[in-house]
Amino acid sequence: MSDSSDSVKTVSSQPDAKITTRHTRKMRVSTDRQDNSVRKIKIKVPPFSPDDPELWFALLEGQFESDNITDDHIKFRNVTNNLDLQYGKSVKDIIINPPAKNRYEKIKTELIKRLSASHEKKVKQLLTHEELGDRKPSQFLRHLQDLAGPSVPDDFLKSIWSNRLPHNMQTVLAVIIL
Repeated sequence: MSDSSDSVKTVSSQPDAKITTRHTRKMRVSTDRQDNSVRKIKIKVPPFSPDDPELWFALLEGQFESDNITDDHIKFRNVTNNLDLQYGKSVKDIIINPPAKNRYEKIKTELIKRLSASHEKKVKQLLTHEELGDRKPSQFLRHLQDLAGPSVPDDFLKSIWSNRLPHNMQTVLAVIIL
């Protein structure tokens, strides 16, 4: 009998009955832990949002922080591995030729700059195009605040917001505010 094979033994306890038992070899399982420098970390990366890359990076950085990821190359690879081709094209120069240092910060800065609407465009959108639609009034106000940024005064923004609400809501707000 070889050490590498299973052994089979047939036992007969009664003349007509044959019972077959199989003896298997015990295998040694390693309990050594994997070296921390080689371990793979899988983080939950939200789908990339070209409409709001700043928010996407904030969510991604929360994942980095939770998993104690500080390595610039790992952060950079997490970004490039989770970009759709159409958005990767907007930073193709950085992906193909990444800087030696601070590559994560570089791709973050450029994606935000290249995909975000300019402040001027956002303010124009705020002043001309935005309507309540199917949003709740509070959601609509937050959307307008996001478009306006910190430079537009709150009272001016609330005036725009209230004027774009349906007439019946404007009446209710006028009663509440007075």
